Amino acid sequence: MLADELDYVVGVDTHRDEHVLAVVAAATGAVLARQLVQANERGYQAALRFAGEAAHGARAWAVEGTGSYGAGLARYLAERGEDVLEASRTPRTERRLRGKDDALDAVRTARAALAGEELALPRNGKRREALRLLLVARRSAVDVRREALGQLRGIIVTAPDRLREELRVLPTGRLLERCSRLRRSSTAGADELATRLVLRSLARRIAAASREAAELEREILAHVRALAPALLDERWPTAARSRLWREGAAPQRRIIVGRLRGVLRRRRCSPDRWRVRA
Repeated sequence: MLADELDYVVGVDTHRDEHVLAVVAAATGAVLARQLVQANERGYQAALRFAGEAAHGARAWAVEGTGSYGAGLARYLAERGEDVLEASRTPRTERRLRGKDDALDAVRTARAALAGEELALPRNGKRREALRLLLVARRSAVDVRREALGQLRGIIVTAPDRLREELRVLPTGRLLERCSRLRRSSTAGADELATRLVLRSLARRIAAASREAAELEREILAHVRALAPALLDERWPTAARSRLWREGAAPQRRIIVGRLRGVLRRRRCSPDRWRVRA
């Protein structure tokens, strides 16, 4: 257990603007000190000084939300040689029963770390963080494309008869190409003119989002090749289940460093080509 290896655990309840720290003795679970720091570099420095004074010995930090509000603190501490562990947030049911108190949450985080057999290391690392950001951006581009394509098809349903009959039979690729080249017509009524302009705008938005998603996917695949190249050799990888793993700092500790959704799916017609999927 963690309590057998440490003298102290510093529990951290993280928030957007400030973090609450609590030093807990590993042997007894007693609370030795508490501190409130700002969620910026000056606050991180204050947190490290506080730990040096209140937890002078073998210590570890149990930080909530190392992938969100606690990311900056976890990164700062890790760069300075501190042992940082990722702690899950207090369940909502427990918060409702016991009440929400930041100081108590910090203590619970520290005690939960002491009681645990093994905690995950924070999901840090420059390449892993780059992959996470690229996946977020790609998901946004895919969502924009999907929404715009749905709007375009909906507008075609109610378009003037002549325009609707021309467009409804076209496959998606040719449909987007045709809509992107629609022009104003001096003989068109107000409704048809507006329909043409909107269809052209949506088609160009879809094309731009598709190019953006494809560019991001190329960057994502480059990071995947560096982190876990064997994953790209799998046949028909299921997007929802694809995960990247790497060895952590502790021996025989595997840490999830990312999850790819909708990126790693091969074209059936060509095993060497990839397509952007939602």
